[in-house]
Amino acid sequence: MALKDIKNKIKSVDRTRKVTKAMEAVSAVKMRKSQVRAITARPYANSALSILERMSVSLSTVRHPLTESREVKKAAFVVVTSDKGLCGILNAAVIREAYLRVQASGLPTEMISIYAFGRKGAEFFERRGYTIVERFENVSDDIVVGDLSKVSNDIARAFAEKDYDRVDIIYTNFRSTFEQSAIAHTVLPLSLETLSAVVKGITPEKGKVPAPATTRPAPVFYTVEPSPEAVVNDLISSLVGVLFYHSLLESKASEHSARMIAMKNASDKSRDLSKALTRTFNKARQAMITREVSEIVGGIEAMAAK
Repeated sequence: MALKDIKNKIKSVDRTRKVTKAMEAVSAVKMRKSQVRAITARPYANSALSILERMSVSLSTVRHPLTESREVKKAAFVVVTSDKGLCGILNAAVIREAYLRVQASGLPTEMISIYAFGRKGAEFFERRGYTIVERFENVSDDIVVGDLSKVSNDIARAFAEKDYDRVDIIYTNFRSTFEQSAIAHTVLPLSLETLSAVVKGITPEKGKVPAPATTRPAPVFYTVEPSPEAVVNDLISSLVGVLFYHSLLESKASEHSARMIAMKNASDKSRDLSKALTRTFNKARQAMITREVSEIVGGIEAMAAK
């Protein structure tokens, strides 16, 4: 490789490293913000689960359309990915988990509906002929529960009207800054076991975390006012929205963490490549100088011999 080509490649690698360092810094800021939102919202899910556990005895005789289990003939899958790449295997892991979940259902393509948060998941299932009921792109990091009420209410209403027999959500669970894992839960029919699994899954393994709510044993009986049915309607509807809300929070925190790590790795690799190219450039330049000196010395000796 010519010296000019090596020098141009070094400049190109250095420019790339500047870009990746800038992206790493931006992702670090967004990651910290998303982590704070995800972590500070976890006690709400713990409290909601605690309420449901303590009221389980009183509400055991109350039936609700969102808790009804039936044979699965039609299913909906909520897939949460990102709109952009450059975040390692984050999207690939979620899409793989979602596709395995879809295939495990054993349902034909026309019996499956997809709700896609993020462009990557929507494009994957759209290319394979699945029905994309709704797609949400460019979802802001400042997620508000009220913004999700429409989609959560629509999905809950479709399940209650038996348009779907099961609703699953697949997203990325934030375990630590350096570790995120794809996870799937059955949202509807809603059950205490599902909520327990979700709350357990949103407790990070490392880092500063609020103390989880202590689980209290359920009393023998609760007197519910105004009525168990009214409490169940409000509580279960809220819990469905909470599940979607936490899924998006966890995915956002995971996305920015994965992108920051990916950009840091890219910056480190580009720095190592730049050093290797610089050594190659110096060796080639030294070889060229040595060759030129040898030619000059040889010329001088030839002239002296004449």
